[in-house]
Amino acid sequence: MAKSTAILSQGVGYGVVLGLGLFFTAVMIGITKLQTRYTKFKSSAKAYSVGLCGPYAYAAGATVQVLLFSMNAAKIKVNAPRAQTFLEVIRARWGNVAHIIFTCYALITSLLVSSMLVTGGAAVVTDLTGANQYAISMIISLPVAVYTLVGGLRSSLLADYIHTCALFAIILTFQFTVYATSDKIGSPSRMYDLLVQAGKDWPVEGNKDGSYLTFQSSSGMIFMVINLIGNFGTVFCDQVAPLQHTGSGRSPADPLRLVPLGMAATMGLSAVVLKYDPSYPNYPAGLSPSEVAAGLPAAAAAQVLLKEGGAATLLILLFLAVTSSAAAELCATSTIFANDIWLAYIRPHASEKEVLRVDHAAIIGWALVMGVAGCIFTAIGLSMGWLYMFMGVVIGAGVVPIALAIMWSRANRYACAGGAVFGTSSALVGWLVATATLNNGTINLETTLQDYPMLIGNLLSFCLSGLTAVIGSLIWPENYDWAETRALHAHPTATVEEVPAEMTEGEKDADDTKDKTQIVQTPLGGRSVAPSLKETGMDLELEPPVLVHEDSPEEIEKTFRFACWVASSAFVILLILIPVPLAASGYISTKVGFVFYVVVSILWVFYGATAVCIMPIWEYRHSLAEIGGNIWADITKRKRVAQ
Repeated sequence: MAKSTAILSQGVGYGVVLGLGLFFTAVMIGITKLQTRYTKFKSSAKAYSVGLCGPYAYAAGATVQVLLFSMNAAKIKVNAPRAQTFLEVIRARWGNVAHIIFTCYALITSLLVSSMLVTGGAAVVTDLTGANQYAISMIISLPVAVYTLVGGLRSSLLADYIHTCALFAIILTFQFTVYATSDKIGSPSRMYDLLVQAGKDWPVEGNKDGSYLTFQSSSGMIFMVINLIGNFGTVFCDQVAPLQHTGSGRSPADPLRLVPLGMAATMGLSAVVLKYDPSYPNYPAGLSPSEVAAGLPAAAAAQVLLKEGGAATLLILLFLAVTSSAAAELCATSTIFANDIWLAYIRPHASEKEVLRVDHAAIIGWALVMGVAGCIFTAIGLSMGWLYMFMGVVIGAGVVPIALAIMWSRANRYACAGGAVFGTSSALVGWLVATATLNNGTINLETTLQDYPMLIGNLLSFCLSGLTAVIGSLIWPENYDWAETRALHAHPTATVEEVPAEMTEGEKDADDTKDKTQIVQTPLGGRSVAPSLKETGMDLELEPPVLVHEDSPEEIEKTFRFACWVASSAFVILLILIPVPLAASGYISTKVGFVFYVVVSILWVFYGATAVCIMPIWEYRHSLAEIGGNIWADITKRKRVAQ
């Protein structure tokens, strides 16, 4: 912040980042050892800026994409059941040029997401503790790299589960503090009264009557579109999503998309009304635009509400959220380097141990890249908010082509690959031209972050790419039979019964007689290159490849239809039927309406907590019972031996 407002010591900042990181590393190693031994399975700134519309835009814009991607996941089950990355599907179908283009999109997406995590996380740690932001940027991802290196994707998902459970507990604590127990706010009714007054004292430019309680907000609606496109990019272009959605399990990250509404509706709005409090940072001036862009409203609200305890709690929440996402990015990126770069172009016949070494090196290397990128962006003044708004300008163009590559047999490789490049190039030009035109030729960090230039860049990226890919494919359609993609990672000893059930007899015969040079294979036999303790030295004896269980065509088609129905309904309801009438009518919420909004946001978080923290335990109850039984057997055996 503008002045030194650190409420905690630097030692607390370094202690949380390193101490909690090492603690979770030890926990993940321990859990991974237990699994190996005993089982067979080896948003707040927008609420501060624009009011109610901001939290809603975050939540709706982040939820719809996940539902749409579930349609892709169903199609992957049919068209590429053993694919380890979506890039492998593109290479098998369209060849090296398209594969290289979309590999660049995947890596750029991971770089942007990783950089946002580091810059945003380091900024808040520095604000709360005074720790050096460059030092925090460099060390924030190191503990994550350690347990990801040791435990691989399995360890990352376990850590994600533990982190997310704690994260929901902290968010619920903040919600009940703000809306039930705080002497500064204490109820939705009191929050409403304070927001009404805040709209008079600090009216929001572009909002109906300057109110924080309306959806008629030019910045809020623009942000909803930008958020929608940017999140499309992170879901479709980032290898994290395929890793989480194409397996048999459900990732804890899915319900985590529910968090922005609850968190922003609590901490973001609190940051607005608490500006009346003398203990507010930089009182009475409050936060500067750059501090808001850095994501600091939640930190300001936390330290006013709960003093040192609130700041420390937010610091822990921040660590959990950042490290969960960082672990997923490390796994995803290392998989790309191992599968789509090393095996694809450098050493096609590399041994499994060699691929594992590449995977390890990529995890370490990307952790360093995250830290260095965070330092660079901090030095030149690119905040988390700037990167978030800019993301869709670059990666929005990859969304439609990637979706078509997986879902549509008629998609044309040249239209899709060329459309992506054309979309991004046009978006960058349009974004800069709009910035210069609206600011008398001035192009800098402040002017490029303005609403309309960012909106134009995002729309050009997504729309021009999508139109080029679809129109080109309709004019010059391909007729792809998915033979190569179905053969990805097929084990050489697979029997006829293990061929995907949806293939016809003619397809099976064609697949058997097809020139094998056209079938993209790797020596991995269908296993993930993500490392595990067993593979890192505890026991290098490899297990027999596990053949993929194929759902029936009827089950997959049923899943696809359901996903289409849910995704379409969610899009219409969340992004059209609710916000558009509210915005068009100029409705300013009444007290009853606001209380309803708060109650929904709390229930929203409760639903997410149930889906993440309770349902996985029930779903994996048999495995947990097996682990417990085997541990007990070991303990009793040792007791008998001791006797």
